[in-house]
Amino acid sequence: MSKENKSQGLSRRSFMKASSLAGGGMLIGFNLFNSCKPDAQPPVDLANLKYNDFNAFIQIADNGAVTIYSPNPEIGQGVKTAMPMIIAEELDVAWKDVYVKQGILDTKNYTRQVAGGSQSIRFGWDPLRRTGATARQMLVNAAAEKWGVDPSECNTNAGIITNSKGEKLGYGEVVKEAALMDIPEDVTLKKVKDYTIIGTEIPNVDLDNIITGKPLFGLDYKSENMVIASVLRPPAFGQKLESFDDTDTRALEGVIEVIRFEDKIAVLAKDTWTAMKGKKALKASWTEDSRLESSSDHHRILQGLLDGNKFETLRADGNIKKAFSQADKVLERTYESPFLPHNCLEPMNFYADVTDTKIHLVGPIQTPEGTAKHIAGLLEREEGDVHLEMTRMGGGFGRRLYGDFAVEAALISNLAKKPVKVVFSREDDMSDGIYRPSIKYRIKAAIKDGELTGYHLKEASINSNMYGLIPNFFPAGAVENYQVDVAKYDSNITTGAWRAPYTNFLAFAEQSFFDELAEEMNVDKIKLRLDLLQKVKGTSDERIQYSPERMEIVINTAVEKSGWGKQPDGVYQGFVNYYCHNSHVAEVADVVLENNIPVVKKITCVVDCGIVVNPLGALNQIEGGVIDGVGHSMYGDFTFENGSPTATNFDRYRLIRMKEAPVVETHLIQNTHSPTGLGEPTLPPAGGAIANAFKAATGKRLYQQPFNNYPELLRAPEKEIIG
Repeated sequence: MSKENKSQGLSRRSFMKASSLAGGGMLIGFNLFNSCKPDAQPPVDLANLKYNDFNAFIQIADNGAVTIYSPNPEIGQGVKTAMPMIIAEELDVAWKDVYVKQGILDTKNYTRQVAGGSQSIRFGWDPLRRTGATARQMLVNAAAEKWGVDPSECNTNAGIITNSKGEKLGYGEVVKEAALMDIPEDVTLKKVKDYTIIGTEIPNVDLDNIITGKPLFGLDYKSENMVIASVLRPPAFGQKLESFDDTDTRALEGVIEVIRFEDKIAVLAKDTWTAMKGKKALKASWTEDSRLESSSDHHRILQGLLDGNKFETLRADGNIKKAFSQADKVLERTYESPFLPHNCLEPMNFYADVTDTKIHLVGPIQTPEGTAKHIAGLLEREEGDVHLEMTRMGGGFGRRLYGDFAVEAALISNLAKKPVKVVFSREDDMSDGIYRPSIKYRIKAAIKDGELTGYHLKEASINSNMYGLIPNFFPAGAVENYQVDVAKYDSNITTGAWRAPYTNFLAFAEQSFFDELAEEMNVDKIKLRLDLLQKVKGTSDERIQYSPERMEIVINTAVEKSGWGKQPDGVYQGFVNYYCHNSHVAEVADVVLENNIPVVKKITCVVDCGIVVNPLGALNQIEGGVIDGVGHSMYGDFTFENGSPTATNFDRYRLIRMKEAPVVETHLIQNTHSPTGLGEPTLPPAGGAIANAFKAATGKRLYQQPFNNYPELLRAPEKEIIG
């Protein structure tokens, strides 16, 4: 990356999604080295450099130039920049000389090549530091042997090794010898105070290519003789293909072939437009394989689950029944959320070339290993036959965890005996998605002698329930009698992970409830939360996931930075604190009334995610997550009628507009704790913060998302046709 690249950062309102984890092997799957002889400057033309392999992962040119091959999927969360920063720090090289490239799927040398869960930096932190430090020590050992001195007499700085006599060698001068050295078992890691790369603002390593339109994404990928496939899928969940007529499709110029596979029809053409035009010309008949469900059905079913007694208990402390039977007051509220599509800016796509000798796959995928294994199994091939290359993704948000689009490409290529790229239209993307499940929460609290003595959370969800860690989030441990129960309905509508699964809506429900609970108890809203945290301090309950001490700092900082309670007349505030993906967050929303309509003007966001590897990338994720949370809680609505979504494009599906995005003021807590998640934790609190601010502004509580479905409170949804 050139010096010029570093002068400009990406927008701090970039939408970011979950993260990935790299690990495994001595060097965690990175080809990472850089720098240089004392006066060497790596040339721009990397292709003409002669590299020496340090080991299976590292290449260092004779002039000291180093390339880091990042093995993990990059979905905009910044790991392609941040993870090499960690290694470069411990390797002790100058970042200006580091070059980063995307690695391929390599299950022998890399582990967990996944983008999801906001866990990559958290899990990679120690292994990646050891990777850099181990490689640096091997280079030092090689230089010491060449000089005939003890390695302890040598120091490194910016890729230069110096001994006690003042002699110098660049990494590139000893890489061949270093590659043959024994791998040291114990290495010394840098102290935080000595960091020169970690903690500095580093622009995205792909920045130049992104802003100049260079091919990085799956939609950019091309190969010789490649054809485009547009796929007709069942128009409703619960339908199967009975028959079809492709006469009109085959008559179109540019259409190459029409192939049926499973309950789908693929139209192969020389270009995307022709393939999609050919798909529209198909005449297909569909039969019902199962019941065609509607959102009205789901509303009734989920309500019935909440009212019923068929629950799985995920956590039970104390005696809930006794707490409620002895309560002076009981507060109970129900909260509702819709399905949501992912709507990645780059629609689903994938390339496959299946031959007798190999399966060549290329495209944007959050789970390359699992997808490759699945495809190998479907085609009855060895896993070693699969060669998968990852492209940068134009958004993921959990949708690209599911490789259905890659599977389609492989199946079609196998049948057509041609290299094929499947390309979804926006309508395909929204009508055949894997959606955030519709969920209802019922929360019930017992109050005795002015204290919170019981807390009972019930969840009713479509297809799946909250995973096991969430019941251990706040306020678990702070209430003596605490219980979390879940129930689900198995639907034929496909659902799955959506940015910050479950917490993306649960945070709104619980934090809205806490505000209302404080009102019912006639106590200060901030004090209620802080008092509960005091009860968790010193607990021996190992199930508790959050830190009350770190959460307390986050809360107090948010109160200070937002001017909580000190705003001028006409500015109404809402507060939320939340823990998820191992990070502690507090957000304060500032709302004003314009023509008696509440408008979100500002979100103050305080985050404790431990050591911040790349502050610029962190701000992108934090602020993008906040705006994503505001937008979907305000406007995100998605319903089904007879198995089909009622919105299949942005003319009917409402997204937040740029003019509606609030100012996001971010504050990062400085400490020396190991890094935690950032791609998701700031999204869940946003909905609760603005809902609590709306209550302050209007006196009305919100119990359903999206909020613009409250016509008496907010603007009606826009119905304009775009385009």
